[in-house]
This record gives sequence, structure tokens and C-alpha cells, in this order.
Amino acid sequence: SSVFLNRHSPAFLGDMHLFLMSDIQMRGFAGLTQAVRQGGTVITEEGSVAPESDMWVKFARSMASMMGPPAQMMAARLDHAPDRKFKVLDIAAGHGIYGITIAQKFPGAEVYALDWANVLTVATENAEKAGVADRHHLIPGDAMKVDFGEGYDLVLLTNFLHHFDAETCVALLKKISRSLTADGQVMTLEFVPNDDRVSPPAEAMFSLVMLAATPSGDAYTFAALRAMAQAAGFSRNEHIPFTPMPMHLIISRK
Repeated sequence: SSVFLNRHSPAFLGDMHLFLMSDIQMRGFAGLTQAVRQGGTVITEEGSVAPESDMWVKFARSMASMMGPPAQMMAARLDHAPDRKFKVLDIAAGHGIYGITIAQKFPGAEVYALDWANVLTVATENAEKAGVADRHHLIPGDAMKVDFGEGYDLVLLTNFLHHFDAETCVALLKKISRSLTADGQVMTLEFVPNDDRVSPPAEAMFSLVMLAATPSGDAYTFAALRAMAQAAGFSRNEHIPFTPMPMHLIISRK
């Protein structure tokens, strides 16, 4: 309790309810029966993917501590020399923890965080606290529309694809491919159920969350994610479960 329920602890989880029980989330589940009937959320304005949604500010402020362990595990998968200079694009950065963790571990990393402008204020605060603000740059806007730039050695795509249908995911992955260097890689973090789509329980249950909260999102199997990546030109795709957490890492290369 001193680790997770003490507000002064960096691992404090007590504010998670501000996001998990936010108005939009609760309205989505209140209309779950209709969502099942129509195959998508009953929430107006595109549900949880509405532009500049205040819900994502709540997410960034209340869920960052929960993302610390997977962020560390992702950073540990990079085999770059500590002094190597490389360019990182953090899509749907939110709290910014994934990119910030890499910037902390690799002094040569320049991180470009992309999200709605109101959400990026939280990422900026966290980058300043972590002492990497001078290497943490902002790209405000819609990931589907904004210009990424080019020359990225690494793209972080964390807990984002599950908000969209497969066609939209492929279009985004193609856009990411164009922004990467020839030997660049994409690190995708997702809830990935088994092919039976009913196990493991936490990963499988997440598809219900997406049904309640998004117009066409889903928790995709690795086979589905690999097919999307291959359609976008990523021929090498590695699946790494982050057991015992329900999160899974997919590393994709051209």
C-alpha cells in the first residue's frame, strides 16, 4: 500500500478511477447492449477518439504510473549504444512516459511526442520532471493527418491501434513506414488475445472495452496485427508478451 496507495509515491495508482470511470467511459458501458447490436459505441462524437477529448488529459494524468513497468521493458529491448544519436517518434504520446523513459536511458535520443495539444501539456510536465525536456519535442495534432516528418529510427505506437478498424490501422502503418529510416523499427504495444479470442482473459476482455468506447476498435490477435504490418511493408514482426502484464510488444521492421 505504501508503494501504490501513497499519493507521494511515483507508483501511486489511486487516481486511475478518474480515467477508468470518466463520464465518456461510463456512458459507453451504460449503452453496451446497443453497442453490441450496432457493432460500436453509442457515444456521440466518435467516442473515445473525439478530437481534443478531455478524457485523454485525465488518462495522461492518472495512468502514467501504471505505464512505468512496460515503458522500462520496452526501453530494455533497444540495443543501441548509450551514446548513439537517434530520432524517436512517440505517437499518441499521452503522458509521454514511453518516449521519456527511452530519453532517460539513451542520452542521444531525441523524442518527438505527437498527440492533441491539450494532452501534450501533461507529457511536457513529465519530461521536465524527468530532466529530458531539452530532448522532448512536440507535434500537436491528429496522428492520421499531421505531418510526421522523416528520418525516425524508432516509432513508438503504444495502445493506439486498438481504437481503429484494420483499414485505418494499415493506413497509419504505411504513413509510419514512410517516416522511418531504412533500418528503423516500430514498437507497438497492445492488448493481444490468443487466436481463440477468449484467452488470456484480460486481453480478450479488452475487445469489449473497445466495443463500448469506439466506433470500430478491437483487441487484435498477433496474426491480425502481423497482417496489418505486412500490408504496410513491414516483413519482420516479432511478438513479445510482457507477462504477467496483459500488454504485448510487437517489434516490426521493413
